[in-house]
Amino acid sequence: MAVQSIQRFQKLKAENKKICFITCYDFTSAKIISGSNIDSILVGDSAAMVCHGYSTTIQATTEMMAVHVAAVRRGAPDYFITADMPFLAHRKGLKETMATVDRLMKSGASAVKIEGAKGHLDIISHIIESGVPVMGHLGLTPQSVHQFGGHKLQGNKKETAEQILMDAHSLQSAGVFSLVLEMVPGSLAKKITNELHIPTIGIGAGPHTSGQILVWQDLLGMDDEFSPKFLRKYLQGQTLITDALNQYCDNVRRKHFPGKEESF
Repeated sequence: MAVQSIQRFQKLKAENKKICFITCYDFTSAKIISGSNIDSILVGDSAAMVCHGYSTTIQATTEMMAVHVAAVRRGAPDYFITADMPFLAHRKGLKETMATVDRLMKSGASAVKIEGAKGHLDIISHIIESGVPVMGHLGLTPQSVHQFGGHKLQGNKKETAEQILMDAHSLQSAGVFSLVLEMVPGSLAKKITNELHIPTIGIGAGPHTSGQILVWQDLLGMDDEFSPKFLRKYLQGQTLITDALNQYCDNVRRKHFPGKEESF
């Protein structure tokens, strides 16, 4: 059953029931997801990479995110949908930040996700006080990939682990309804999950978070070249689709398609 409110996320954590998130960007995928057991959808700024071919999430724009949010909302009308705030959108002053939030919410988002904590806790609090739920995101925050020097494990040293833990508490105090933990040691994710009363959603953060999230295309194995340690592929999508395309071409060239049943 699709999660439809932030209160439901809290209830699932209180009942020790795992939360299943999926990252999705388009109508067709969202429609399929809406018929599944997935709890909630994130429209990630990873759309810049997965759908548009960029090498990082930095190229995501408000307009790009709004288009994807609207498409996913049409495909999954009953779902709680969280939208990523694009690169620097929450660091350009209150007026521009709220304009971006307004655009994403009117496109169909139920909440927004903001990476990091330091420097914009007040902005997060203001968004929440304005009636918009906010999801936090710590650990590997992809918008800071150049600062991190790549997509690397975070919090594997004492001082960085302590900072992530401190930031997690700060985000909870600011009012976020949940927290993504990406690419951090499982022991740190477990500690954060146990200390916070809000649910944590892990990706590359071990089994002890309140839930997990994977990208739709990654879960379905749509890119044979992408196989990070944290990913489990539940389908060999690239191979299956390539085989289907080749079978179609073979049928056309052999004059087996279209046949009588496909003709008028």
